[in-house]
Amino acid sequence: MQDVEEFRPRSASGSPRTWLANSPSSRARRPRPRTRGVRGAACLEPAPGQGGLTCLGWPVEHGGRGLSVAHRVAFYEEYAIANAPAKVNHFGEELLGPTLIAYGTPEQQQRFLPKILDVTELWCQGYSEPGAGSDLANVSTTAVLDGDHWVINGQKVWTSLAHWAQWCFVLARTEKGSKRHAGLSYLLVPLDQPGVKIHPIVQLTADSEFNEVFFDDARTDADLVVGAPGDGWRIAMATLTFERGVSTVGQQIVYARELNGVVELAKRTGAADDPLIRERLTRSWAGLRAMRSYALATMDVEQPGQDNVSKLLWANWHRELGEIAMDVRASRAWYWKAAISTSGSGSTCSLAPIPFTAVQTKSSATSLPSGCSACPERSRDDACRRTERGSRTRTFSR
Repeated sequence: MQDVEEFRPRSASGSPRTWLANSPSSRARRPRPRTRGVRGAACLEPAPGQGGLTCLGWPVEHGGRGLSVAHRVAFYEEYAIANAPAKVNHFGEELLGPTLIAYGTPEQQQRFLPKILDVTELWCQGYSEPGAGSDLANVSTTAVLDGDHWVINGQKVWTSLAHWAQWCFVLARTEKGSKRHAGLSYLLVPLDQPGVKIHPIVQLTADSEFNEVFFDDARTDADLVVGAPGDGWRIAMATLTFERGVSTVGQQIVYARELNGVVELAKRTGAADDPLIRERLTRSWAGLRAMRSYALATMDVEQPGQDNVSKLLWANWHRELGEIAMDVRASRAWYWKAAISTSGSGSTCSLAPIPFTAVQTKSSATSLPSGCSACPERSRDDACRRTERGSRTRTFSR
C-alpha cells in the first residue's frame, strides 16, 4: 500500500494536491456562499472519481481503493487545505455507500454503488421531520406497499442538499399502528417524480443548503428497501455510525482557518490587547488541538458513546468561537448589507454579512446538526446518575 506521505505530494499523479490545485473551484481560494460552493463541487467531484479519489475506504471489490484510515484522513486534510467546496457526494460516499455494502442486496449494490463512485447520482438523507428531529423514533412519514411499489406520504425537513440530489434514503413507518422504533423501514426513493416537492430553506447566513421535502403519494420500487421491512431502525442507526468519520478531521482544518481569521481580526481591531480576548483565543487554539488528538485517537476504534463525545466537542467549540468573533467585532458585526431584486412574480434577497458575522450566526446552530447536543448531554448525565446510584448502592450494601 502506498505510504501516506507519498499519497499527499503535489507531484504524484492522481494525488489530492494535483487535481485540487488544478481545479477552477480550488484555485479561487476565497470564501463563498454554500450554494455557490455546491455548484462548484458538482463540477469538481467527478474529477476525483475519475482519478480514483472518491470512496477511498470502500473495499476494492466494491470499486473503492481499500485504503487505510490514515490515507482517508490525509485526503480530507488536503481537501480542506485546498479550500475546495463542500463535498456534495458526502451522503452517498460516506453514509449510504457503506450502508449498502454492509446491508444491501447484491442487486442494490450493483445498481447504486457505481453511480456513487463516479458521482453521477447524488443522495440526501431523509430522517428529520417537523415532529421528529433528534427524537428520530417519532417519525410519522408512512410507506404502504401497493403491489410492486411503496407509496410514501409525509414530510422531511432540514434535508441537506435535497435540491441537488436525485435520490433520498428515507426512514418511514411501514407498519400501521406501530410506535417508536418498531415498524420502521429504510427506503431508497427517487426524487425526480410528481409526488415529491422540494422547498429550499433560506437561512440567516443567506445559505440555502437545507430543504423541506414533501412526499405526496411518492413511489419507489418494492425491492428498494434496505434490510427487511420493519428493520429500518437498525439500518438507520448503522448509517449514523458512519456519519462522524474521517471527514471531521478535514472540518477541523476549516475551523483552524476560521480561528486564524478571528486572531488576525483581533490584531487589526486592537481587541488582541485585551487579556481576556487573548485568553479565550488561546483556549480555542488548545481546544482545537484537543479535538484533533481525540479524533485521530478514536478514528479506528469503536467505543460506546465516542460519537456523542465528538459531537459535543466540536459543537461547543464552534459556538464559543462564534461568540469570540462577535466580541472581537463588537456591535458592528451585526451590520448586514442587503440587496433586494425582483424578478417575475417573486422577490429574492441576497444577504452579504460582514466577515465573521457568518461564523457567529452559523456557529450558534452547530449544536443542532447530527442530533441536538442536548441529547448526548442528557445521555451523559443519565449515565453519570446511573453510575452514581450504583456506587451508592454498593457502598450501602457493604
